[in-house]
Amino acid sequence: MGVDGKLFTLAQVSEHNTPKDCWLIINGKVYDVTKFLEDHPGGDDVLLSATGKDATDDFEDVGHSDNARDMLKDMCVGDIDASTIPSSTTYTPPKQPHYNQDKTSEFIVKLLQFLVPIAILGLAFGIRLYTKST
Repeated sequence: MGVDGKLFTLAQVSEHNTPKDCWLIINGKVYDVTKFLEDHPGGDDVLLSATGKDATDDFEDVGHSDNARDMLKDMCVGDIDASTIPSSTTYTPPKQPHYNQDKTSEFIVKLLQFLVPIAILGLAFGIRLYTKST
């Protein structure tokens, strides 16, 4: 348990989501980071956007220093009741229409883009030679 064994629900922690009262959930602990908002190197909006959810991934993805982790200890106000946090849903991308995987038509288009101008130049050159010789 956290400080004084306090256990908070996600709903309780979610109420603390303003610049004057900001709580975060990180690694199963609840932290009151209100006093740290102005000093946070990433800005206060980063912390405020992490309220009302488990911010563990947000915290870990940034790669905080050991010093930052030590600072958290002083801000701990309790633990989160894990049963109140919804399980993370896995992202499933929307169904994409099936595209032609056959690259042959793409190859033919590129080949024609190259050959047609050459054929036109060759024809123009041939006509010029023919008209000069007559």
